[in-house]
Amino acid sequence: MPAEADEPTADSTAEPTAERTAERTAESAGQRPAMRSRRFPLITRDTARPEGGGRAAPGGAPAPARQWPLLAVMGGVGVGLLLVSLDAFRAGTVLVGLSLLAGALLRWALPEVGMLAVRSRFTDMLTYGVLGSAIVLLSLMVQPDPWVEIPFLEDVVHFTVR
Repeated sequence: MPAEADEPTADSTAEPTAERTAERTAESAGQRPAMRSRRFPLITRDTARPEGGGRAAPGGAPAPARQWPLLAVMGGVGVGLLLVSLDAFRAGTVLVGLSLLAGALLRWALPEVGMLAVRSRFTDMLTYGVLGSAIVLLSLMVQPDPWVEIPFLEDVVHFTVR
């Protein structure tokens, strides 16, 4: 064996993986190790969990406690929809939008949010934030007696409808 093989490398101190074990087996058999590709395989057997998708509470906690961020957002949306069904449309839709904004804030602030993590942290925050902001803004602008009026919006509507 060459002298270089006896020297420890940075990779030799790390935990052995299946790929490293296969390479070492191929080297010991006198075969050339297979080249590893950086491409994604054509057929995947599993999907990676999104960043921050771990439990929000320790594993010994009951299931609802482990998923409290998702349950908090869903609870707010549920109460908002209940208010909408009880003829408090504006307050209910504002609560739905604020719940989504709270989901974006939780996704930003907490390292682990359980099943509230669907995609990457940035994409989740952007999605929850944009949808929550749009719902709040539209519910504040709804007729009759809007709480927020955007001056140029009426001109835009008249221009496009004509």
